[in-house]
Amino acid sequence: MAIRGEEAKNRFLNLLKDPVLLLIIVLIFAALAIFIVYPLFRVFAVSMTDKEGGFDLSAYSHAFSNRYMRQGFFNSLLVAGLTAIFGMLVGYLFAYTLNRTDIPLKGFFRTVAVLPIVFPPFIGALSIIMLFGFNGIITAGIFGIRNFPVYGLWGLMMAQVVCFFPVAFITLDGVIGTISPTLEDAAFNLGANRWQAFRKVILPMSVPGIASTMLVLFIESLADFGNPLILAGSKFPVLSVQAYLQITGMFDTKGGAALAVWLLFPSIAAFIIQKYWVGKKKYVTVTGKPTTSVLKSVSKPVKWILFSLCMLIAVFTLTIYATIFWGAFVKAWGMNNTLTLENFKYVFDVGLEAIKDTLVIAFTSTPISAVLGMIIAFLLVRKVFPGRRVMEFTSMLSFAVPGTVIGIGYILSFNKPPLLLTGTLAILVLNFVFRYIPVGIQSGVALLNQVDPAIEEAAYTLGADNRQVFTKVTLPLIMPAFFSALVFAFVRAMTAISAAIFLVSARWNLITVQILSQSDSGRLSEACAFSVLLIGMIMSFIVILKIFLKNKISLSSGGTAGQG
Repeated sequence: MAIRGEEAKNRFLNLLKDPVLLLIIVLIFAALAIFIVYPLFRVFAVSMTDKEGGFDLSAYSHAFSNRYMRQGFFNSLLVAGLTAIFGMLVGYLFAYTLNRTDIPLKGFFRTVAVLPIVFPPFIGALSIIMLFGFNGIITAGIFGIRNFPVYGLWGLMMAQVVCFFPVAFITLDGVIGTISPTLEDAAFNLGANRWQAFRKVILPMSVPGIASTMLVLFIESLADFGNPLILAGSKFPVLSVQAYLQITGMFDTKGGAALAVWLLFPSIAAFIIQKYWVGKKKYVTVTGKPTTSVLKSVSKPVKWILFSLCMLIAVFTLTIYATIFWGAFVKAWGMNNTLTLENFKYVFDVGLEAIKDTLVIAFTSTPISAVLGMIIAFLLVRKVFPGRRVMEFTSMLSFAVPGTVIGIGYILSFNKPPLLLTGTLAILVLNFVFRYIPVGIQSGVALLNQVDPAIEEAAYTLGADNRQVFTKVTLPLIMPAFFSALVFAFVRAMTAISAAIFLVSARWNLITVQILSQSDSGRLSEACAFSVLLIGMIMSFIVILKIFLKNKISLSSGGTAGQG
């Protein structure tokens, strides 16, 4: 311990000798304080003060005494809890089936399981209305049912599970994929049957991943705004929507801030539990022996049952998104299904400025978010300095904070000098940068933990400074994390709605806000056309980035071969 303490002291003294690195750390702390902590502080402050600045909790007493508001809070928790349970079950079904059976079409299922990530989260809500609403293809068209309860808990749950189960799949796929099949072989050799092997080996070792996944889904669902705005309905209030309506409809900033605080507490609690309790509980299996094994986790009948369940969910998921494409090419959804391209003409006539604004905002915020995430990851893993844990917690905090709270915090914080940003490009870019850096940080930290520090220490020994080590050694090694952060930040910037809806203005608008506006006006075909255009732009970016990466890898491989 004494040796480690001395080493930490030496590294800190070395930090003080590097003014550039020290300046970067100070600037990052300042940025996190201004654009993450301060907006949250303003939400609390406004909710607890009167017009004269005195302490006042009347907004909370009003919210607690209002049955509709209380119901909105409990509905939010109910939807978040159910989404966590069912989203985890669907994600686990896919992860277990793909890792522990030899079913066909594994590539197809993997693609479908991650497909919703690149789609705007509330597009599923539009599709569910088109499939199960008053004039829905399935309810009215096939079964003749026109009173299916699409608005409320069941419709919202369908949208939330389809939207968020890929998050569960990605996590659980990694968890189950790393459990050695030889452990099941050992259980079989000891006389266990397949069910006992699953219950006694696979399931217990999956528990930390399951718990972490459920908490993440709980946070994601609680923070979601688009799906509840479209599907919750007046009879099923949800707190994120109520906070938005309180500010934009009732012009009650204080009441909206109080509702945002209500929403904030369960989100932060789940985040802390996930990161600092469940996140530390992991089962690791290191056998030192080959882990190849013939898959015999399930019997043939169970294998085909699992295959059928995965296929059913995959078909439903594809139907959800195929419906959006169909809706974009019909004249008036539910009334006139004649094929037409007029919807896209309307999109470019009405929404051209929103399209340009969305691209400008996304292409501005994406590289900043990815680079900042990599720098913070490097500092957290490779440097020792006072407040390192504070930086880690604060930078990751924006993941836990619902977008509605962030949006309210930004309009309260940046609507007067010296930071008068309301209605500008800067406020949207800053919102996206600091909202989505946690993914870059997590990816960078995970990769840096796998890179031997001796590589960087060798560069220091050869006379390199911190900037050279980061740019010439560390950054190339964590390039995969950088590009995954780049893709995520771009997709989220293109599809965000919950915080951005508070920050758009006449000068700067977003395609997602246009989609919601068209939906509210009953123009479902036009909303679908906007959605298809948005999906096309996102997919184009991902394809171009993949081509660029492939060429870059090919060129670097060729260069290496030439040098060899």
